[in-house]
Amino acid sequence: MFEQLTWQRGGPDQQPLLPSLKQATMVPLRLLVILLALAVSGLQPEFLLLTDLHSLPWFVNVSESKGPGTVLQAFTFNCSFYMPTLELLSVQPPTTFFNTPSLAGRDGIYVGKVTLSSSARLDALAVNHYELQLKYTCGNFVMQGPLFLDVHRDPGHIQCVGRFVSPAGEIIQVPETVSPGALLYTLLFPGLEVQGAQMNITSAQDPPYFPGPFSINEKGLLRVPSQGLRGQAQKVFQLQISVTFGQGQSCKGTLMVKVLPGPSSQVSFLKKTQNIIIPENLVPGSEVIQVQATGFDLRYEISSPVPSLLYSIGRADGVVRTTAALELSGTSDAGGTRLRVKAFEQLRPWASAELDLTVNVRPVNRWPPHCSPALLVTEVPEATPVGTVLSTFMCTDPDSADTNLHYQLRFHSPSKPASLCLYDRVLEVNTTLDCDTPGACFQLAASVLVHDSGQPQMTTEVPVLVMVTPVNEFSPACAPRTFWVREDAQPYTLLGSVVGTDMDYPRNSIEYYTSGGPTVFAVDRLSGEVLLLGPLDYEQQKLYRLTVLLIDHGQDWDPTHRRSSSCTITIEVEDVNDHAPECEPPFQELTISTPLGHDVEVTKVSCQIPQEPQRLVLSYSIVGGNSQSRFRLQGAILVHNDPVLGPPWPQQPCTYELLIRVADAGSSISHLSTTATIIVHLLPWRASTIATSTHRAIVPSMMTPLLVTDTEVFWQPEPWFVVVLTVTSALLLLALGWLLSKLLQGLAQVLQAPRKPGQALLLNSIQRKERSMEGFMETPRMEMSQAPSSILNLEHFDGKAQGAREYLLFPNHFLPGPSSHPRISSTAKQPPSTLSLMGPLSPSFILQPIFVKN
Repeated sequence: MFEQLTWQRGGPDQQPLLPSLKQATMVPLRLLVILLALAVSGLQPEFLLLTDLHSLPWFVNVSESKGPGTVLQAFTFNCSFYMPTLELLSVQPPTTFFNTPSLAGRDGIYVGKVTLSSSARLDALAVNHYELQLKYTCGNFVMQGPLFLDVHRDPGHIQCVGRFVSPAGEIIQVPETVSPGALLYTLLFPGLEVQGAQMNITSAQDPPYFPGPFSINEKGLLRVPSQGLRGQAQKVFQLQISVTFGQGQSCKGTLMVKVLPGPSSQVSFLKKTQNIIIPENLVPGSEVIQVQATGFDLRYEISSPVPSLLYSIGRADGVVRTTAALELSGTSDAGGTRLRVKAFEQLRPWASAELDLTVNVRPVNRWPPHCSPALLVTEVPEATPVGTVLSTFMCTDPDSADTNLHYQLRFHSPSKPASLCLYDRVLEVNTTLDCDTPGACFQLAASVLVHDSGQPQMTTEVPVLVMVTPVNEFSPACAPRTFWVREDAQPYTLLGSVVGTDMDYPRNSIEYYTSGGPTVFAVDRLSGEVLLLGPLDYEQQKLYRLTVLLIDHGQDWDPTHRRSSSCTITIEVEDVNDHAPECEPPFQELTISTPLGHDVEVTKVSCQIPQEPQRLVLSYSIVGGNSQSRFRLQGAILVHNDPVLGPPWPQQPCTYELLIRVADAGSSISHLSTTATIIVHLLPWRASTIATSTHRAIVPSMMTPLLVTDTEVFWQPEPWFVVVLTVTSALLLLALGWLLSKLLQGLAQVLQAPRKPGQALLLNSIQRKERSMEGFMETPRMEMSQAPSSILNLEHFDGKAQGAREYLLFPNHFLPGPSSHPRISSTAKQPPSTLSLMGPLSPSFILQPIFVKN
């Protein structure tokens, strides 16, 4: 690939220029620049081909008559694989007469052009040489070079330039006292003195606005109307002027004639003398003062000293400015300068006035104070006493060693602005640095401002950062507390919390530990919760005392500085009944008959807790069998309600099986209880019934029942053994069949053998009871016996496991018997294991089984 760059001179009407001496010297220099660009860009020489380097048009001549759009130079470039660019980097002298170079082409051949912009107005008399810096880029290849443009005069080209041809036009100010026909303005164009031109005023100049017509000749001389301009003050006359020259060339412009009031009769200053003071640090060109005099169209100048080396005055505005640096040390005359300012009329210079102006230069304070330390960062504990010195500032003024310095403390942090104070140059602690409230301190940001007494006043700011570190000042504390816990509480039961307090910040950063004491309790290290770890026994220990150790943390800059205290926690164990009450006897059966109008005490339930004899308070309640609410409990006493107040009296005997629930009456929620059974046979009231007491009498039972116990031995194997036995039995069934038959027969004989002695014992007991029957009939009231007279052991095996049985003999009713001796009979209507004892004119006894737990 070859990159070919060809520079050709553009413009159809331009002819090749002969190389000048400057061009000849620039060609080797350009070649050297190109080779240097190749070396920098890294391109190999064989990849770039420059042709016709000797004909590069580095210099271009152009006529001042060329207008916008004129092509000044055209370049041809070969760039095959990149998109080239051509840039205009700069123009000297700066102007907007040149457009950005254009670049167009295809197939690797591009043409670049440099043209004049729409604002271009070339004038060889104003600027006759331009230097354009161009930059060409093709891929990595970059080349820069200047294009020199020389503008030469065109004798046949006349330009209308200046403010005359601008949209606003040229403004002329003239006093109304100007003489009629006086010359006001001369319109000049380059070339008019050679060719000549015709100038005419084309705008209307009709009265009464115009006092008369203004006139202008072919030389561009504008004159006042012959009538003069008196009385036309503050008027503005607009004149449109047409200029024709050459062959059909012309231009137009505008002249604005403003008429001013007539000048005053004299020029004067309000003050003849004036003194001012300025600082020495004014830069050259700074305004010192503006002087003003009264008069018409005044001009100002410094008449003494001449020349003025340090000051100048504006000719039109009267502003006095500095022309050099006012260094008091370098120039002896800079301290005080006397100027004589003259004001005069421009048209009548002899009308003037003078002012004596004295300028005094004062020294300027340039350097702020220097302080040591320049930055104060320190740490103090919050327990620092008031008046402790934090730092002493040593400051000096470089401008003057004897300058008085003033110190001021300014706070930046909003919290506790009075915690520090500054006495002269000493920074001290002013108040107690308490960090035990949130956001109280920790950082105190402030500044020490040091002011000098110079002009202008200079200030130095010394930043101050005081970091207050916390101190563990207070020990944690807690109040003794008492917790109550039930005896049956489960492990990890929450008893309560130890509440510790600590006045240091952060508040209540406390850890809790147990110091010795019982091991059945523990305290949570962070929350202080007291937990139960093991079982409790009220009977063994009722009161515990637990010592809790409180240790604070994180409240001091030194993490090892910790404070501690302790408090005693009392834990009282609440008694909970561990055993159910036991009643003696657990079963009662009574027969009563109550008269009308009386409440009858049936019996008293006697219960207690043998394992806890101190627990005497029990609660009694009827939980079953109290149909029609005929019975109630007064404590442990069962009372039959008055039949007059209660339901109607039954005509037939009836039986009530009452279930009495006996429970401990402690503070425990889950009470342990037992149930006592009382069977009451209620007989209807008859007139022949033995009278009882009239006030809450207890009707005696007709016969004291007997309690007979029948104990049957049974065997109840474990479930797993039953499974094993069943499988084994299935395997050995045929082999052990005849042995099992013999075993069952022998077992049946063993179980039937004890029945005869038991029956004889039962008959003897019944005979003894019959002999004492008469005594029972005479006794007004007898409670049922609490214990059986004899126990009959009856063994019966029916193939099922039976529980131990107790049999109770109780009187049934009076029936005449066919024999004089009591007998034992068994009927089909009676339930199994039930015996009836009958005799002549004697009550029958029924033996019923009662199941109780051995």
